[in-house]
Amino acid sequence: MKSEEKSTNKEKQTLIIRKYHQYLKLEKALSPNTVDAYQTDLQKLLHFLEGEGIAILDTTLDDLQHFASGLHDIGIHPRSQARILSGIKSFFHFLVMADYLEGDPSELLEGPKIGFKLPEVLTVEEIDRIISAIDLGTNEGQRNRAILETLYSCGLRVSELCNLKISDLYFDEGFIKVEGKGSKQRLVPISSRAIKEIRNWFVDRNGGWKIKKDFEDYVFLARWGKNISRIMVFHLIKNWRRRPASPKTSVRTPSAIPLPPTCLKEEPTCAPYKVCWATNLSLQQKFTHILTGTDCAVKS
Repeated sequence: MKSEEKSTNKEKQTLIIRKYHQYLKLEKALSPNTVDAYQTDLQKLLHFLEGEGIAILDTTLDDLQHFASGLHDIGIHPRSQARILSGIKSFFHFLVMADYLEGDPSELLEGPKIGFKLPEVLTVEEIDRIISAIDLGTNEGQRNRAILETLYSCGLRVSELCNLKISDLYFDEGFIKVEGKGSKQRLVPISSRAIKEIRNWFVDRNGGWKIKKDFEDYVFLARWGKNISRIMVFHLIKNWRRRPASPKTSVRTPSAIPLPPTCLKEEPTCAPYKVCWATNLSLQQKFTHILTGTDCAVKS
């Protein structure tokens, strides 16, 4: 008898969770990532209630306070605790609205006190160092550089970058169209440098990347031909921040570095620069050879 009752409660719980998922997706019109986050938070509560032998419709404020205390005890950050409890309150609000419950046990549930904190940002020097760490010799090198330049130039969320489409690029006008949270669209300015890096990436993209059907319009692709994922971008950025800057890519353009006075008008007196100066290379080519230490025995 108990097993039958347990099975019935399990089926009812599964139905409630399915309806809650539909509520978040259709009525609240939340993004897939936000819906997943709410579902993950709910699973934490369900796992706790199952361990305590409490049915979801029998949950009391004391049970929820016990659950909240457990989040603190296992060392979850206060901001994460507040987000989880916010998701739990949303679930019980749905239960009341859908007539599963008469009263909301989470109404008086309090989360941790968190102050207002300004977001941390990277400096221009840190961005340049990360970009310079990208190896352009790999198949994904130019794509990765374009990803960073676009994130930095446009201030996009990672999910917005992953879903950016070619049809949303208006390079001649200097804007891109972005679809953000709640399917809201906005126009975002894009820098000339980001445009250049994306166009360079398109050369690689169209030159040998196999693109799967229905993914032709996405700007940034993974190696298997679909649009790049949020997890992959987070993983890439984490790896780039650990790498030292590459000497070969740390220089943005040779012209951005001040030329030594002797390189402008006078012939250098020291080898190997003197050999380079004797060729018919342009001034910019001569400087590039001198700067990089390239073998200057170049044919004129």
